[in-house]
Amino acid sequence: MGYEDNSPSGAAPVRARSTDPIDSDSEQMADSSMEPLENEPRGLPEIPLSAHTNKPAGGISDDLLVPWGWLEVALFAILGVISSVIVTWIASEMAVRFFGVHADDVFGTTMSTAKSLVVLFSQAVLDGGAILFLYAMLKARTNEPFWRSIGWRDMRTSTGKIRASMLQFVAGGAMLAVVVSFASGFLNAKETLPIEELLQARVSILLFGILGVLVAPLVEETVFRGFLYPVVARRLGIAAGVAITGTLFGLMHAAQLWGGWGQIALLIFVGIVLTWVRARTGTVAASYCVHLGYNSLQLIGYLIYVVGGSHH
Repeated sequence: MGYEDNSPSGAAPVRARSTDPIDSDSEQMADSSMEPLENEPRGLPEIPLSAHTNKPAGGISDDLLVPWGWLEVALFAILGVISSVIVTWIASEMAVRFFGVHADDVFGTTMSTAKSLVVLFSQAVLDGGAILFLYAMLKARTNEPFWRSIGWRDMRTSTGKIRASMLQFVAGGAMLAVVVSFASGFLNAKETLPIEELLQARVSILLFGILGVLVAPLVEETVFRGFLYPVVARRLGIAAGVAITGTLFGLMHAAQLWGGWGQIALLIFVGIVLTWVRARTGTVAASYCVHLGYNSLQLIGYLIYVVGGSHH
């Protein structure tokens, strides 16, 4: 078992009692506070590293040693919920006051073109805010480059080829999209999902496509696989980290698919696959490439669906 400066397991060995015999080596042993005992009990749980140390811990891979913990995750979640309400309200007010949109079109329950644009614009602002929060949080804790600290490490094959490896992961994401789309065809869903109501206008489809391919994979992989996964995996283990992070990823999109419970389950499966790729490779870059391939093919399929006028 390794010892840490801020961990009880790193405390100095207890000196011999005054009634116990003391041999000639006892003084040297007392001065070596970081030297492990020969008869140290085995099977004790490892104590996690403190948030500000780079020392390795037994059983914890290097990509899980991050300078943040549950407190930062909780703060991120709370600020995310509050910000989503505030940003959406501000965007709606701006649409009414500065662009002449009728209040019922953005504050009503019916999904109009104006409301869909407000929702998509608000999501883009929230995505940018999430990255800024993580950047500020890391800058206060480490001098390491931001992207590497948040899990974006070099992705190389055994021969050192980066591009080939990236293309393989993108292709894997496209194959995942095919599998999910095929499975989705056998699942029952309500006639119109919220995301289909959101994408009634061409301008909404265009904005959604830009966000879905260029923004969403980058932000979501950074948040879920870069920020959240290491904290969960260090505390509960890699298997639990993969399952929990993937499930939360799928549930975050549940509002878009409300009523399509099978589709939500499939998206949880996608989240688990993405997190497994992150855990297997040790880098967010790999799961990002899979996510990029997945979203790109899904978007192409949806555009064909819209242009062709097909129905589920």
